[in-house]
Amino acid sequence: MKNIIFILTLFPVLLMAQKEAAKANYANNRFPLVTKPYIELPLGAIKPNGWLQEQLKQMANGMTGNLDVLYPKVIGSRNGWLGGDGDVWERGPYWIDGLLPLAYIMKDQKLIDKVQPWIEWTLSSQKESGYFGPDTDRPKEAGLQRDNAKDWWPKMVMLKIMQQYYSATNDKRVIPFLTNYFKYQLQELPKNPLGTWTDWGKERGGDNLMVVYWLYSITGDKFLLDLGDLIHKQTYDYTNVFLNGEVLTSQMSLHGVNLGQGFKEPIIYYQRNQDSKQIASVKKGAFDLRRTHGWPTGLYGADEMLHSQNPTQGSELCTAVEMMFSLEKMLEITGDVQWADHLERITFNALPTQVTDNCDARQYYQQLNQVEISRQDRNFVTCYNGTDQLFGLLDGYPCCTSNLHQGWPKFIQNLWYATEDNGIAALVYGPSSANIKVANGKMVNVKEETNYPFEETIRFTINLDKKTKSVAFPFHLRIPAWCSKATVKINGQKWSESEGGVIVKIAREWKNSDVVELELPMKVKVDNWYEGSAAVERGPLLYALKIGEKWDKVMDDKKFGERYGDWYYEVKPTSPWNYCFLENDLKPENIEKKLQVIKHPKNDKYPWNIENAPIEIRAKGKRMNEWKMYNGSAGPLPYSVQYQIKTEPEEEITLIPYGCTTLRITEFPITRN
Repeated sequence: MKNIIFILTLFPVLLMAQKEAAKANYANNRFPLVTKPYIELPLGAIKPNGWLQEQLKQMANGMTGNLDVLYPKVIGSRNGWLGGDGDVWERGPYWIDGLLPLAYIMKDQKLIDKVQPWIEWTLSSQKESGYFGPDTDRPKEAGLQRDNAKDWWPKMVMLKIMQQYYSATNDKRVIPFLTNYFKYQLQELPKNPLGTWTDWGKERGGDNLMVVYWLYSITGDKFLLDLGDLIHKQTYDYTNVFLNGEVLTSQMSLHGVNLGQGFKEPIIYYQRNQDSKQIASVKKGAFDLRRTHGWPTGLYGADEMLHSQNPTQGSELCTAVEMMFSLEKMLEITGDVQWADHLERITFNALPTQVTDNCDARQYYQQLNQVEISRQDRNFVTCYNGTDQLFGLLDGYPCCTSNLHQGWPKFIQNLWYATEDNGIAALVYGPSSANIKVANGKMVNVKEETNYPFEETIRFTINLDKKTKSVAFPFHLRIPAWCSKATVKINGQKWSESEGGVIVKIAREWKNSDVVELELPMKVKVDNWYEGSAAVERGPLLYALKIGEKWDKVMDDKKFGERYGDWYYEVKPTSPWNYCFLENDLKPENIEKKLQVIKHPKNDKYPWNIENAPIEIRAKGKRMNEWKMYNGSAGPLPYSVQYQIKTEPEEEITLIPYGCTTLRITEFPITRN
């Protein structure tokens, strides 16, 4: 079709002869690294609006903006990354990895002032050798019997922080700081490889590699390419694990968060070796993971290790935010719509349900079929005194308390990109605006008005400065794979129609106040998952049973020690949950009649809860008497489709977006009677 770019599996645009673009508005990869089709904007160039802005406000007023007060023993002034005698491992850097982008996106000086001491101490900690960070171990404080101070892993988080800090401030001290550290790594890694102190360094080496290539594109120092090759060799071999199908048989062997974080490594390295098998391996890994351990949220059962598709297994909050970041980097390098679709699936479903509305508590593990939240052991691989599923500050492992904060800010940072052809790109969607240089350096502001992912229309307004009458540049728009027929309008006139799974490129001369409208019709769809169960989707959203919730704030009796904080939330159901669908209702010809979409009037309230859910699906269901609670969770999922199972009379049930739920049934049994 005319005016449409189809991004294919091997991404031909990425395989073109490499050269640095003349008069590029934003720095791309330096030769011999592959030229990226999309370029991240400076931190602060994108502003959230609507519900996204409210999301960041809740974070700033909640845990994210106040973790140093809420968790002072580890994140406070005694932290080793502030020169104190406390924790020297990942938790402090984890917090700043989310707080820094939040602070600069919101332009919140109070939060910037909280970030700066961590930056200053880290810069000043660098030794003549190039080493930086704490140099005295704190095994007793950290609770870990290894040399945490020397571990490569927490420094990888700080490398990401320094990259973001430079993007926001252009502080020139960052470049020699990173250069000296990478020279130190080149000397030390042959003696002490990435996995010397923890497997985390080996399995998460892609984060280290990512910053090495970023610095090379700024300085052109050839030793960085050699260092990159060495880091890749010492990193867990995700490429061949994915290609050989080991994800199919890796239950109890691959750590869920490490997998989410390492998922991008083959594509990060692709920038250097430009071997298409790097991309093919990740696509095969994603396909196999979905079939074996995958969930309809875009995540997978992993508590802590990969643990099947069972909807009552757990999935860790750290997995969600790390997988999101991997997908954001993969999208930038490849331009593949698959990764944008996957990113939205996790962001709009898994992420909002695992943190309270006011960001005062989070859940270590979430379940797809989650019908009670209480302090007791469950069928999880790890269960810390029954706290893994609670909403609290430190339940389960405290890592998620520090790491959750990167999710929303980095998603917002990737709503907009500059393009290799000096245009702009919207590849994931949400209410926002951005200032972007286009053409020969002209600055434009583009505003995105939408209630996506709850509604189907996205409106973009191009704003030029007063001195510019018009400017020609391309505007790239993603058409999600779930959309069978999208429509693009320019100033009210139809410009094109497109099938899903492509990127549309609008190349024209733009005038001030030009408007582009993207219509993405959403249809109700039913997919089959664990034990043949049914999961209901519409657009990027997964839907789940609306269950009444009774929240109780429980004061901890300290029976199990100090680590869990002073209180936690339990949530009990106030309405039935054990429903099934009738097979006949889910036939393609019946879905529109039997599963009816109800849209509520738009309001400015926070949308991610059962009270404010902007959209519902009304359906018919039957209660299954034989499906009961087991060990604090919904019992084993009855296999679909069955004839001889006892059910109650049919009744109306309500489904709401998964991200709006706390208690829910997401995968429903199917019966024929």
